[in-house]
Amino acid sequence: MKRIFLLVLSVILLASCEKKKEKDVTLTVNKVSPNQNKEIVQTNHSIYQFKVEDLYGDEFDFSKLKGKKIMVVNTASECGFTPQYADLQKLYDTYKDKNFVIVGFPANNFGKQEPGTNEQIAAFCKENYGVTFPMMSKISVKGEDMHPIYQFLTEKSKNNFADSEVAWNFQKYLLNEKGELEKVIPSKTLPTDPDIVSWIAQ
Repeated sequence: MKRIFLLVLSVILLASCEKKKEKDVTLTVNKVSPNQNKEIVQTNHSIYQFKVEDLYGDEFDFSKLKGKKIMVVNTASECGFTPQYADLQKLYDTYKDKNFVIVGFPANNFGKQEPGTNEQIAAFCKENYGVTFPMMSKISVKGEDMHPIYQFLTEKSKNNFADSEVAWNFQKYLLNEKGELEKVIPSKTLPTDPDIVSWIAQ
């Protein structure tokens, strides 16, 4: 009789344990949002997600450039391509009232050709080339300390256009009116090149 009682008790406890496991599994599954996988896949492929600091320490919000075509260019004050500042300013003067803007990012990644402070860079650009287009604080455009905005510009997984590498100073990235990357232009190509001008004007 005692054996029968112990057997029945064991069966009851086992059944109770199995029900608890089922309940625990159900609770665990319910904790997972049905949209979780969708949320992980979604990525912002627009430059509008970025806020950076300009040469004067003020915040520059790219979302304020919605509806404009954008040229992003990494600059340097002691480079063979430095005279391109004049062409960049000329291009900006011509098209700034036609939904186009240039945003410069000084960088010291190539030949240490941008050694100055933000204040020195601002003075150099204004005094030598009369630069009035937006210039940001000095950043890194390659390597382990690459700025997030250049991670976006150079990685297809982030920009949904193409992988690229910044090869030298004055490489140009062209983004459309939706803030999406459309073209990567090498350093040696002048800002006033017909391909760039026709892209802006179209």
